[in-house]
Amino acid sequence: MPKSPERFPCKILLPLIALLSASWLGMTLGAAPGAAASALHFSFDRPIDGAAAPFVVASGRGLFRAEGLNVTTDAATGSLDAIARVASGNSDMALADINALIRYRDTEGSLPIKAVFALYNKAPYAIIARKSRGIATMSDIEGKTIGVVDGDLAARLWPTIARKNDIKLDKVRTERISAAVREPMLSAGQVDAVTGFSFLSAINLRDRGVPANDLAVIRFSEFGSEVYGHALIVNPKFAAANPDAVKAFVRATVAGVRLAIKDPARAADDVVAQMSGGSRELELERLRAVIQDNIVTDEVKRNGLGGIEGNRFDAGVGQIADTYEFRKRPSAGDIFDDSFLPPVSARKVN
Repeated sequence: MPKSPERFPCKILLPLIALLSASWLGMTLGAAPGAAASALHFSFDRPIDGAAAPFVVASGRGLFRAEGLNVTTDAATGSLDAIARVASGNSDMALADINALIRYRDTEGSLPIKAVFALYNKAPYAIIARKSRGIATMSDIEGKTIGVVDGDLAARLWPTIARKNDIKLDKVRTERISAAVREPMLSAGQVDAVTGFSFLSAINLRDRGVPANDLAVIRFSEFGSEVYGHALIVNPKFAAANPDAVKAFVRATVAGVRLAIKDPARAADDVVAQMSGGSRELELERLRAVIQDNIVTDEVKRNGLGGIEGNRFDAGVGQIADTYEFRKRPSAGDIFDDSFLPPVSARKVN
């Protein structure tokens, strides 16, 4: 997969831009002239879209470069692949679902990979349903058919959330489907609902012509889910050898998140410029949904971006344990290392 660095932000230096290329996937830029750049390879968990705006902004507007980083990127095929790339050392850091990391760390022979920054304070797990199929909220799911993808983390948590909300699972029909047909099957009415990410399936369905007023997005975080979501993870050898580079990447990420929150429309423009055929309207909607539902939560407003609360983490692990038998149940310190975080005052959001 091609690698992608930061783009040079100055539009007036057209010859230089042409020389370096205008593509996100395929450039490499270092630190400011005269400064020693720290090389860092970063993996997204999937191809970039509106949800990747904090990183696109950090790259395109020189935030990584200002921190003395020479960042290249690629896109994994999911959180498990992103974790595998970090474990192998092919990537120094990655964005991955912290709940996938928790399961990975419970496997025999796993490396002590840790998360260092929780981007999604609330996991985006959800049931995405059609109101025209009779589902408007959680209590409407009994008697309906839900499409679930094997290995999907929302699907794995669904039984726990169902029981927590007195949904009788024996009255809900599940149909195992592939990720590739999740939105098409719901769009065609072949299932009544699907499990997935709120900011992916719900907005992708809009692109398939399903009216917004026919969609019900039942977010698990509103029905008792305690789990955190996507986080920055780091290879342990890289972290030990390059702690300042990891801290610099986290600082640039915080700055990128803040800029995306401050001006999501401009951030969406930055993202769409790096996509092939991306819709600005849909990616802006996706970014706004991620910011509102997953990033800027009440907990983040209290404690700042990136951290976790130990008691809540433990509660989330308990919910995972409802359907997963741990070899050894982890504590927050086993999975999350807060030593790379800036001070709380530097992570506050309005």
